[in-house]
Amino acid sequence: MGSFDTLLSLLAAVQDPRRAEGKLYKLPYVLLFSILAVVTGANSFRGIVTFIRVHRSRLNDAFGLEWKRAPTHTAIRYILQGLDPDSVEQAFRRHAAGLQPVGNKAAQRVIALDGKALKGSFDHFKDRKAAQVLHAFDTGSNLLLAHLDISEKSNEIPAVQKLLTELGLAHHIVTLDALAEQVAAGGDERNAGASHINGAGRAGSGAADVEPTIAQRIQANHDAALILHGQAAVPCFSDQGEAIGGKL
Repeated sequence: MGSFDTLLSLLAAVQDPRRAEGKLYKLPYVLLFSILAVVTGANSFRGIVTFIRVHRSRLNDAFGLEWKRAPTHTAIRYILQGLDPDSVEQAFRRHAAGLQPVGNKAAQRVIALDGKALKGSFDHFKDRKAAQVLHAFDTGSNLLLAHLDISEKSNEIPAVQKLLTELGLAHHIVTLDALAEQVAAGGDERNAGASHINGAGRAGSGAADVEPTIAQRIQANHDAALILHGQAAVPCFSDQGEAIGGKL
């Protein structure tokens, strides 16, 4: 199917975690059908299998396949859990970049950065907190440009700085919301000398000589204009029940 050729070629670059003799189903199609299943409401590995089983004949006709049956849910789980997250993320970033309107690439853009907790990603039994992911959303093209995992022992600030660099957002407008009341990276709320950005967008501190505020550091390093506002509407995938991961 021509409309999916570009995405399939990008997914083909993702490293396959299976052994050579265990590749009954080609990885790009497993990933694409998993994405389609999630978009249509599947929230578990069994849900993905159900989607493929119900639409198997159509999928075979549309993509020139000869799948006699859908993969088992254990096969889907093994494949998705064995993927390299960075490899999958790069495939999605290249796909999003290719969808950008031609005239939009050179113009100044407004990018909304926002952190979200992935629903269903916490695990009480293993004492694991919900996964936090930072999203970059292009408000002009309505495209989600990138995701970045936020370390459980950190916060959004280092992730924002890294994502600004990776996406090359110099000279573009970047909006942030959750950073408005956080202290500078490496600081401590109990430290009177820590600087921060208050709700009005002004930098405040308890000492004269303090390290630069978040906004000053980001602007100096990336020459990006920052606009602090209430809540950026950044869509994100979420799942319930049996988690399938935050990248699909």
